[in-house]
Amino acid sequence: MSQNLHHTELLDRAAAWADQDPDAQTQAQLRGLCWRVRAGEAEALEELEDRFAGNLAFGTAGLRAELGAGPNRMNSMVVRRTAAGIGRFLVERAAGSYVPSAVVGFDARHNSDKFARESAAILTAAGVRVSLMPLPLPTPVLAWAVRALDAEAGIMVTASHNPPADNGYKVYLGGRVESGWGRGAQIVTPTDAQIAALIDHDEPIDAITLAESGWDVLPGGGEAGDIEAAYLSKVTALLTAPGGEATADLDAARAGLKIVLTPMHGVGGHTMSQGFAASGFTRVAIVPEQEHPDPEFPTVAFPNPEEPGAIDLAVELAKETGADLVIANDPDADRCAGAVEFPGTGWRMLRGDEVGWLLGARLAPAADPTSVFANSIVSSRMLASIAAASGLKHEQTLTGFKWISRAPHLAFGYEEALGYCVAPDLVRDKDGISAALLLAEYAAELKAAGSGFPQVLDQLALAHGLHQTDQLSVRVKDLGLLGTMMDALRGTPPQSLAGEAIVEFEDLGLGAHLPPTDGLLFLTDAGTRVIVRPSGTEPKLKCYLEVIAPVADAADLPVLRTAGRVRLESIKHELLLMLRA
Repeated sequence: MSQNLHHTELLDRAAAWADQDPDAQTQAQLRGLCWRVRAGEAEALEELEDRFAGNLAFGTAGLRAELGAGPNRMNSMVVRRTAAGIGRFLVERAAGSYVPSAVVGFDARHNSDKFARESAAILTAAGVRVSLMPLPLPTPVLAWAVRALDAEAGIMVTASHNPPADNGYKVYLGGRVESGWGRGAQIVTPTDAQIAALIDHDEPIDAITLAESGWDVLPGGGEAGDIEAAYLSKVTALLTAPGGEATADLDAARAGLKIVLTPMHGVGGHTMSQGFAASGFTRVAIVPEQEHPDPEFPTVAFPNPEEPGAIDLAVELAKETGADLVIANDPDADRCAGAVEFPGTGWRMLRGDEVGWLLGARLAPAADPTSVFANSIVSSRMLASIAAASGLKHEQTLTGFKWISRAPHLAFGYEEALGYCVAPDLVRDKDGISAALLLAEYAAELKAAGSGFPQVLDQLALAHGLHQTDQLSVRVKDLGLLGTMMDALRGTPPQSLAGEAIVEFEDLGLGAHLPPTDGLLFLTDAGTRVIVRPSGTEPKLKCYLEVIAPVADAADLPVLRTAGRVRLESIKHELLLMLRA
């Protein structure tokens, strides 16, 4: 095919897309891009080719991509066709025996409210009974509502902690479509493929009917039946002393804890503040620069508490105010980060695994003996030891809460990427609001007893061994390189890491112990574990490292921690050389 013919066909496809586009902004954007291509701009041609490289794939994570015109972007055309496919799926499942229902929520990102209203209108026209959230609210409120309202489906328009230019679409199932342990959880295989098969990427937009009315807008803003308040009444009820009602001493402890909160420019600020106030945490300071929703996320390079610098403003405020605890939510508040001051070394953010250990240690003593603790395969192995010490079962799952939340008899689940499920009967997903409340209560109890999280982490190391974790991420521009890098490791796996002989190598794609997933596991004779896998949401290869050392005496911990960090850095260096070879 000649270059000119290729350009002509591409421009024809773009013009046909623009002719149908119901959004004047993306329509004008695409026509302007085509004009630049005709003018000979190589950069414009490259962008247009990417926008039309294929259809944005619908999967277990729903949709997530940069906003913009074209089938490989998030826009009204893609959202409308996806909503139509979900409507077909729900109506087909109902088969005329009932009227399916859905709850639609949205965050404060660019176009989130618009995509949510379009979805509500399309589902209503398809014969689905729709409840629309009244305002931008956290993802956990939507996930809770799916179960509380016994809805067949939930749709949350959000890109979570992605950059400002992105948006996305999460899908939950419940009611009469999904029952058992997966009721109210995000979709898994093969449901994603079943829905994807019903999304017609060539369907004329004019053929998709949008109802002018007919959906319910749930109560909000403090009116009777406020959906946010209803959610909070359930999660704040979790905060009682283990084995009994909250005591006067515990009330005083909560009131005495000084908290700094940052919602990271997202939608969790109001919900989190209300939750703290209702639970008796009266000394809460919100980072003013990050308090209100702002889709541009102006104070952070990436709106993810894990990213370097993201919680700097919160830590600065904590130092100024003499706070005991920093709580950071990501923009849709389904994740929770914590930071505390460590004696002798100062403030730092707790690693995702460390928060998981603390919450697990707090919940285990009062857990029902039949309950299960679970975490993802890339998360620390300490939770299994914590569970065993309390006579509880532990389950390891694939990465992602769509898997963790489906663990039978789940009482607590987490993944190292700051996701925690402390109340699976309420929210069958990660929930940064309830996790933050429980973490704050634990901090208050410890402070009242003259202790804190650093001391508990030391105690856990003595009881279960010193577990230290780290990550290495290798970002690529060409997604095809991820497969090449994985194939190279499969074909020639290392024989040692940091001088430790590898005694076990497992290709997780073969599905020996878990459902098949694209990943490689290496275990050394010293108990070091490395897992390498492509990211599910970003163009990078991720390596998850964990080293373990037995601890005989608390006095040994400083030396052991230093040695562990040296081991981790050495392994990261060797992996980086291998992956870039």
